[in-house]
Amino acid sequence: MKHNVTHRPLTLSVIVIAYDMAREIPKTLQSLSRTYQQQAENLDYEIIVVDNGSPIPLDENSWHHIDAPVTLIRIDNAKPSPANAVNAAAEVARGEWLCLMVDGAHLLTPGVFQFALAAGRAFAEAVVAVRYFFLGPGEQNHSIANGYCQAEEDKLLDSIQWPAEGYRLFEVGAPFRAGASSASWLHKMFESNCLFIRRSKLASLGGMDEAFDLPGGGFVNLDLYKRACDSEGATPVQLIGEGSFHQVHGGTTTNVPIEQRKSRTQTYQKQYETLRDNASVTSETPVMYMGHLPTERSLIHRYFKG
Repeated sequence: MKHNVTHRPLTLSVIVIAYDMAREIPKTLQSLSRTYQQQAENLDYEIIVVDNGSPIPLDENSWHHIDAPVTLIRIDNAKPSPANAVNAAAEVARGEWLCLMVDGAHLLTPGVFQFALAAGRAFAEAVVAVRYFFLGPGEQNHSIANGYCQAEEDKLLDSIQWPAEGYRLFEVGAPFRAGASSASWLHKMFESNCLFIRRSKLASLGGMDEAFDLPGGGFVNLDLYKRACDSEGATPVQLIGEGSFHQVHGGTTTNVPIEQRKSRTQTYQKQYETLRDNASVTSETPVMYMGHLPTERSLIHRYFKG
């Protein structure tokens, strides 16, 4: 484990949880770098990557060329849920704001930092969610059944000259619909894998609930988002025109056959109902919207209809 030599407070701490993601994490970090994120050249921020017990430890040399302030933490004999890893990273984070990426295999669009922090300035207790997308032709449970794989994904990214043109991710990805017949930026979210929240707000909520102990965390990420949105003084904000794009890597629900996904989701739902005595995972707190539409392909309501 490496420790920072200074305790100077920062604006932002990005917490990235990784398990067996040697291919994906360098790409994720590229999308978090100073040279990729807009207006990040002088941003006081840090990235805390938590290797949550990967069979083969992450190699820091794989991202040494990326202009990003990264600290790597390794947890041996890690729990199957990422909740403990998030909480451990939050304890050492120095940012006023936290960006929580429970699944570290995600690529961000270039304006995420800029617009999320703008929302934080607009609303004192903003809870900022970035919409979830899949890389590839559709939701990955379906696309991997038709041959989509890491090699195909690498070809897709090369075809759009990523990372040179970050908003072209919209050309090679598809929004997570959760069964909806169409996709719109105004559809209310119930989860985000790129969630911005004040460090003090996360502490007041007691962090992620480690009672969600199933592999992958079950509904722990949904639970935190709902609790944060429903907390006193919170203003949920959904970003428009920015996305968090999931890389194929063998996720517990995202990269398995659809029937297996359904079975696991039912197990997650049962645990949630047991822990919360409530079946609903969606907050009823009104949502604010902030953002832009950077490219033609970012007009997702035009391209993703039933």
